[in-house]
Amino acid sequence: MSLLETYKQVRSHTEYLCEPLEIEDFVVQPVLDVSPLKWHLGHTTWFFETFVLKPNDHNYKEFHPKYPYLFNSYYVSAGDRWERASRGQLTRPTVKEIFDYRKYVDQAMHQFLSDGNISEELKNVIILGFNHEQQHQELFLYDIKRILGDNPLYPSYREDLKETKAINEKFEWLKMDEGIYDIGFDGAGFHFDNERGKHKVFLHEFQIASALVTNGEFIEFIKDGAYRDPMLWLSEGWDWVQKNEVNAPRYWHQEDGGEWWNYTLGGYRKVSDDDPLCHISYYEADAFARWKNGRLPTEQEWEVACNMYSPNVLLKTNFVDNRQFKPIQTSDYDFFGNVWEWTASAYTAYPYYRPPKGALGEYNGKFMVNQMVLRGGSFGTSRNHIRSTYRNFFHPHLRWMFSGIRLAKHI
Repeated sequence: MSLLETYKQVRSHTEYLCEPLEIEDFVVQPVLDVSPLKWHLGHTTWFFETFVLKPNDHNYKEFHPKYPYLFNSYYVSAGDRWERASRGQLTRPTVKEIFDYRKYVDQAMHQFLSDGNISEELKNVIILGFNHEQQHQELFLYDIKRILGDNPLYPSYREDLKETKAINEKFEWLKMDEGIYDIGFDGAGFHFDNERGKHKVFLHEFQIASALVTNGEFIEFIKDGAYRDPMLWLSEGWDWVQKNEVNAPRYWHQEDGGEWWNYTLGGYRKVSDDDPLCHISYYEADAFARWKNGRLPTEQEWEVACNMYSPNVLLKTNFVDNRQFKPIQTSDYDFFGNVWEWTASAYTAYPYYRPPKGALGEYNGKFMVNQMVLRGGSFGTSRNHIRSTYRNFFHPHLRWMFSGIRLAKHI
């Protein structure tokens, strides 16, 4: 597929995600981690304007002189930025004006990509822009669920979602032999800089679960009083539970009679025991693993096991392309899709890691502190965006993203 066709495809998916929304949905910022939806639309457009059009298209005229200030996120070397926590204060530009901005930049990009004569270096920047927008498409879903999910009306994001039964294959422990393995990206194709550099790791013999932890399993964890047992929790995790009065995954509510319900993108529904668990913090994942007499896999173990047991199964798994908008067990061990899987690994640099020069060097490397790695993608991830080497990362207390658990254990 050409760069132009890929550009159109990626940008149209963002607009598809916007279709069910009302104008009021685009402007809310309930907490620091959630950006107004209109900001995502502006920021992903700013990326192409700033890193592709302005430095390379001499005929391009900037849409608005203040938009770089409003829509820059964390690229310090690209200029000053509006305060992240204050994005929700801005009623202007309006949602309509931001869509006009997208249309303006889209037209310029269509012309620029049609003209050809694009260097390999610039091509890589454009492809990074595609992947950057795909990341924001998933963040867009996190944020709209956070915005709607705390509304007492529990409004549905999409009314056309179908109910699909989970495929619950027989659980087993998948064995991995002790040895030296290669991990990290090597070869052709897009990858983020934090994946780069195939290198060897030594792994002791271990086992990894063939399936994701389900809601039903986590309900047993709750029933057993695990949220009240400090022996199961890391010290910071226990402090977090106590301070925030956490007693269940994000969006779960226990109704009269003791049944658990949860907010989904399809509205307020009874928790399905068979569906993969979603919306938990690293602290909860670690405590559950300890309660189960297991542990979380390291990111190295996860990648090696994924390559061993789930090669070339991306078409069978649950991504945003399936338009389920919820986690549901599929087959082939669910290493890809459904929910991002917490690992026991801190987000740090691979051997010989070097960030790219310039503002784009701020993309990943500057965040390599106080965060944990997640692997595998989710039901909000685009199928062509994920790889076994993909390293996602979040702070351990966060859980508004689509996060879940796969267990491992020593032999």
